[in-house]
Amino acid sequence: MVQVPLVRLQCGCNSYDWGKVGKTSAAAKYAAATPSDGFSIQEEKPYAELWMGTHPSLPSKDLETQRSLLELVQDNQQLLGSTVAQKFGDKLPFLFKVLSIGKALSIQAHPNKKLAEQLHAKDPKNYPDDNHKPEMTIAVTPFDGLCGFRPLAEISHFLQNVPAFRKLVGEDEAKNFESTVKGKETSENDADVQANKKALQAAFTKLMNTDKAALESATEELLKAASSEGASFAGEGGPSNDGQELADLVVRLNDQFPKDIGLFVQFFLNYVKLEVGEAMFLRADDIHAYLSGDIIECMASSDNVVRAGFTPKFKDVDTLTSMLTYSYAPIDKQKMERPDYSGVKFNATAYSSNSSAIEYNPKEIDEFAVVRAALNKSGAKATFNDIDGPSIVLATKGKGTISVGNKSEKIEEGYVFFVGSTATLVIESETDAEDGGEGLVVFKAYCDPEDWNSNGGQKL
Repeated sequence: MVQVPLVRLQCGCNSYDWGKVGKTSAAAKYAAATPSDGFSIQEEKPYAELWMGTHPSLPSKDLETQRSLLELVQDNQQLLGSTVAQKFGDKLPFLFKVLSIGKALSIQAHPNKKLAEQLHAKDPKNYPDDNHKPEMTIAVTPFDGLCGFRPLAEISHFLQNVPAFRKLVGEDEAKNFESTVKGKETSENDADVQANKKALQAAFTKLMNTDKAALESATEELLKAASSEGASFAGEGGPSNDGQELADLVVRLNDQFPKDIGLFVQFFLNYVKLEVGEAMFLRADDIHAYLSGDIIECMASSDNVVRAGFTPKFKDVDTLTSMLTYSYAPIDKQKMERPDYSGVKFNATAYSSNSSAIEYNPKEIDEFAVVRAALNKSGAKATFNDIDGPSIVLATKGKGTISVGNKSEKIEEGYVFFVGSTATLVIESETDAEDGGEGLVVFKAYCDPEDWNSNGGQKL
């Protein structure tokens, strides 16, 4: 018997210390929109992540039958599509999440496929998967984080203008970094780039291996400067930073994680802000630390994290410092382009003038892409044409209906649906936008074999 390819899901919500508290957490609100035994929002409890997918750490369930989504697709691989099942096996190739970040979560990176296999074989407790984990972040509310290494000129600026930072990096490593990159900060010559990365790795590794006594002393010095210097902090912030903002960030992060090495890691990493709808893509082995906001995440199906700061969990500094790409780029290179999603795969009718459908598609990986559609007038209808792969749909605002063939269900904020391969999906809004806002907003994560090995790619 072929499963009807539209299934409303019941999805689990993790509670971690870094999550937003109570109903301020989008992850908790979305989870609470679907009936679930034992789940109700507690006002003093932090809620961090809503998981949507087949990953065994927190698998989604068919709301009606209570069977896991993993069981459903294993029993009927037509739901995945033959091409996707052949390449990725009897599970979804992606994991879809909502993160609600109340305070910094760890300085981390996710291993590439080869390293993931090695770490899993060596330490399955701390590295539960043998899969890589490239991931994409889309802002649902304003977001900030530390993502990717800064342009080298900015790091040199901080070495010159933040004495406590220079002390921890060490005079030898600081001078080596400065002399290596000087005049070659933006060179595209392969030899220059490799030399720059090697000097960056040496300086960063020295910082990450700082002993406790040195860190405590440097933290006191850094906090004193941040509190007293204001806008002139860190040499007025440098070429693309605001001194007062950086000073405030030091104080804020120390309140969350006192005397943590992450207070100094920020001088190596870009401080990135995303407005609602903006996105960035992180390859495997790219360093990052999310600081605040509600975001949509989509990633390859893996739960591997290599941590080294801003966390009480297991830290693996040696693995982190050896695995990173040490690629460096300005903030605008971290953000993704957001092309209009229309044409062969998508059609819309009765749009109001400010309705939109935006595609977030990191072309260099095959596991996932995401579309954000906003239907801003009651009666507006969007049709997602069939693809040879699975999808998961989440509504983040408004209400309406979602249909596949003759099966139609209500959809509203927090509702999550699985859509099987080759199904044509129709979504209709019952919400009018007000005051320039949006009506029904849905995110659709999917895997489409037609995207594989495509040319071009995104600006990252």
